[in-house]
Amino acid sequence: MHIQDTHWSSASVLATGGATVSAATGNGRGDGPRTTPLRVDAQRNLEHVLRAAREVFGELGYGAPMEDVARRARVGVGTVYRRFPSKDVLVRRIAEEETSRLTDQARTALGQEDEPWSALSRFLRTSVASGAGRLLPPQVLRVGVPEEVGGSGAGAEEARVPQQRTQSGAGELRLVPEEREPVAGADDDSGAAALLDVVGRLVERARAAGELRADVSVSDVLLVIATAAPSLPDPAQQAAASSRLLDILLEGLRSRP
Repeated sequence: MHIQDTHWSSASVLATGGATVSAATGNGRGDGPRTTPLRVDAQRNLEHVLRAAREVFGELGYGAPMEDVARRARVGVGTVYRRFPSKDVLVRRIAEEETSRLTDQARTALGQEDEPWSALSRFLRTSVASGAGRLLPPQVLRVGVPEEVGGSGAGAEEARVPQQRTQSGAGELRLVPEEREPVAGADDDSGAAALLDVVGRLVERARAAGELRADVSVSDVLLVIATAAPSLPDPAQQAAASSRLLDILLEGLRSRP
């Protein structure tokens, strides 16, 4: 999983945990800022925290405590909070990176596969194998869901953030309005919009070719990604289960004479 620059501008400054610091230059005159990279050990800790967060949230959902992330990263929880002052910042960072990763995978499939069904199935197999679907932000999975009564209008366009999974409500993620200072809400949506756009093109191509069921939507395809990557303790079993489940789901997506 490659790490992308975050779209949440103010969150990304926090999420880097001070990856760069400003300093005065030239005889203490403060002619302008310069950046200094993190120390090697601090950069290593940041990478460990990000990797651990992807693993923990992928296995347990975004409701997993920061202590679990710290334990998996083998650092103190204080180290995690120095890099990410709140859990929301870490959640945003991970969700945005996974969205960017899936977008890149979809673009690759769209650009390298001439046959529409091959392009769509390649994207699904690549994304499921990467496990990124378990970390999709909820606004992506809400695509195609009818609005609740009174859910339209300006209020529905407010900046939204991933809500933690809870023990109730079947453990689903929900969208909630951001109650604190907005963190580049438009950019949140732009990352999701880019993913929806390219996956939409994959879907439309396959549908136009008569290879995809007419009732299959973009949200259905993303739901496959989110559910076809079970988290099992044994990597070989997980890979086999994901492959088998995806084969079944792909057959369900295909158009039949």
